[in-house]
Amino acid sequence: MATSENLIKKINNGDNKAFRELYGSDPAELKRNAKRYTDMLKQFNSAFGSRDIEFFSSPGRTEIGGNHTDHNWGRVLAGAVNLDNVCVAGKNDSSVIHILSEGYPRFDVDLSSLKPDKKEHLTSAALVRGICSRFTESGYAIGGFDACIDGGVPKGSGLSSSASFEVLIGAILSQLFNNGKVDPIQNAIIGQYSENNYFGKPCGLMDQTACAMGGLITIDFKDPSKPVVKKVNFDFVATGFSLVITDTGGNHADLNDEYASLPSDMKAVAAELGAKVLRQVTLEQIIDIAPKIREKVGDRAILRAIHFQGDNQRVVDQVAALERNDFKAFLGMVIESGYSSYMYNQNIYPVNNVREQGVSLALALSEIVLKGEGAWRVHGGGFAGTIQAFVPQKLLSKYIKTLEHVYGKGSCHNLFIRHQGAGKVEL
Repeated sequence: MATSENLIKKINNGDNKAFRELYGSDPAELKRNAKRYTDMLKQFNSAFGSRDIEFFSSPGRTEIGGNHTDHNWGRVLAGAVNLDNVCVAGKNDSSVIHILSEGYPRFDVDLSSLKPDKKEHLTSAALVRGICSRFTESGYAIGGFDACIDGGVPKGSGLSSSASFEVLIGAILSQLFNNGKVDPIQNAIIGQYSENNYFGKPCGLMDQTACAMGGLITIDFKDPSKPVVKKVNFDFVATGFSLVITDTGGNHADLNDEYASLPSDMKAVAAELGAKVLRQVTLEQIIDIAPKIREKVGDRAILRAIHFQGDNQRVVDQVAALERNDFKAFLGMVIESGYSSYMYNQNIYPVNNVREQGVSLALALSEIVLKGEGAWRVHGGGFAGTIQAFVPQKLLSKYIKTLEHVYGKGSCHNLFIRHQGAGKVEL
């Protein structure tokens, strides 16, 4: 634990090793983040009083390979990015958690009851309560704390702001009450449990794992209770390409049914083959049974099952390409994955609003600028939100200008993969 005065000295206007690892070497970006941290400290002291506190950071994540494969026990390739949720927190010696998040009203979670509360459905309070419940069920300690959070992972950006928030809370509980002993993967599993059972949204485990672990990782969910996580050693910076995420806008609020249809369609096909999920069947089996099940499950479900099988294998091939430093082959597979999501998985625009196709248009613009030079695909859940592109430096200015011409200034985020996952910031 440290005092506010000591932490401000260690921040040193952004000139410190911890910040360079989290946010890169751009002086302007370092100063911007230094201001975030010092402003949070002032807010904390004003709201809760000065005491011993710690800084925490939890990254957003970018999905690089494996679109909608995790919920059917498949493989993914993902990376933690430099946009993060940061927090200053300290114990309050009570059984209540107080959280003040920039731009949102303060909320409190009384730990005397850890049962789901219907009034908290789809709220941050539900996530916190669910995480605390699972911590105790897993044998970990919990307690009251005060926290101020600055959300640097934009909501609806496809960078998993909710998963980043979940594992941030887990990291705080781990550090403040369990001496940092909670394993990152366990933290991710707890976050997913809370989102599924308390918040009320079905989700896989990729987002939480990528945010909790940090770096570039591939995850195999063949046994979802024990996902196999492997670090991938590849230096994206050395390629001369930028990883650009573009926020195309669109409202995620009415898309829960669309998101829920993806795992249910896939699992419906698996069930016809006597399996629980698509990871337990083969493409050949799906094609063989297709004529018999078209009317029962629908053609879209079969197409989504075909997408799963293709993207699940593509992750293996992408990792192999990166490990042998064949970036050109990797880029080709990014494009293949994008086409598969569009044609087979069909998560590019909602079926009930075909007039609004922000993701489709962004993909078209990306192909116009990058064809033969880079790669592009839908990013994350789809239907609205973001796309991802790997852009060579010679086209970076043109690409951002083209996309921001349509989606507005600041809609493009030029990112890098950061190594640290959710945890205490060691200033």
